[in-house]
Amino acid sequence: MPDEASGGTAFVLAGGGSFGAVQVGMLRELVAAGVRPNFIVGCSVGAINGVHYAGAPDSDGVARLEQIWRALRRSDIFPLRLGNVLAAFMRRTYLVDPGGLRALLERHLPCKTLEEAAIPVHVVATSLLAGIAVCFSRGPAIPAVLASAAIPAAFPPVRIGEDDYIDGGVASNTPVETARELGATRIVVLPSGYACALASPPSGAVASAMHALNVMIARQMISDIERIGDRIEIIVVPPLCPVDVSPYDFTRAGELIDRSAASTREWIGSGGLNRRGIPHQLKHHVHKQKPA
Repeated sequence: MPDEASGGTAFVLAGGGSFGAVQVGMLRELVAAGVRPNFIVGCSVGAINGVHYAGAPDSDGVARLEQIWRALRRSDIFPLRLGNVLAAFMRRTYLVDPGGLRALLERHLPCKTLEEAAIPVHVVATSLLAGIAVCFSRGPAIPAVLASAAIPAAFPPVRIGEDDYIDGGVASNTPVETARELGATRIVVLPSGYACALASPPSGAVASAMHALNVMIARQMISDIERIGDRIEIIVVPPLCPVDVSPYDFTRAGELIDRSAASTREWIGSGGLNRRGIPHQLKHHVHKQKPA
C-alpha cells in the first residue's frame, strides 16, 4: 500500500511494450500545453517513461526521452539468444537476459533514486508470492523499474529487500486505484493502447504474451475507470487507433510518437482535458481487413 499522499493531479502511465512510444507523443503535447502533474504513477513501460519524465519534467527532458525511443531497437531490450532459450528450457524460468534493459536505464534515467525526481514518482510492481500490487515511492530507481517491467517468463523476477517482484501489469497495469490512494483528486491517464488492427496474431512466445498483456491492460483500464470514476475525476488521453503493429516491434516507434503527438494536440485543442469518459479507442472494436 502507498504510505504517503501527494494530492492534486496525477499522471498515470500504463504498460504496453513498444507502445510506450505513444506516451512520449502524449507527454510532448501535454508539456507544450503547460500541463504538469503533482505526481506520477507508472507501471511497466509506463514506469520507465514516468521515472524519466519525473526526473526531467520539461520539454528538453521529453525531447531526450523521444530521442531514446527513436533510436531504440528490440535487441536493446529483448536480446534473445540461443543460449538463453536453451537455458530457459533446461533450468531457467525466463527467456531474456535483463542486462540490456538495465544498461539502457543506467545510461538514460535522469535520477538514481525515486525521491531525487523533480516530481514525486511512484512505481507499481507485483509481489510474486502475494500477487498484489506494490508501490515503490523511494529507493533506487533502476531495481524498481526493472521489477515493474519484469514480464513473466520473458524477464526474471527482481528481488527488492526480502521479496521478489514481477511486472506490475499482472496485478495493476493501469494503477488508477494506486493514484487515488495516494491522494489524487484528478487523474490523467496516458494509456499505451493496443494493436487493434493486426491482420493475424503476433508470432513467437514473447510477442504473443505482450499482445495478450496489452489487450488485458485495455480491458482492465475500462473496468478500473468504471469502478472508481464516480468518486474522482479521471481524464483519459485517447490512444492511437488503428494500430497494426505488435508491441514487440520497436521499428515504428518514431511513427507512433508522431501520430500520438498529432492526435493528442488535436484532443487538447478540442477541450479533451475537460472531458471525462472512456475513449472509444480503448473499447472493443474490430477493423475490417483490406483485401490482399
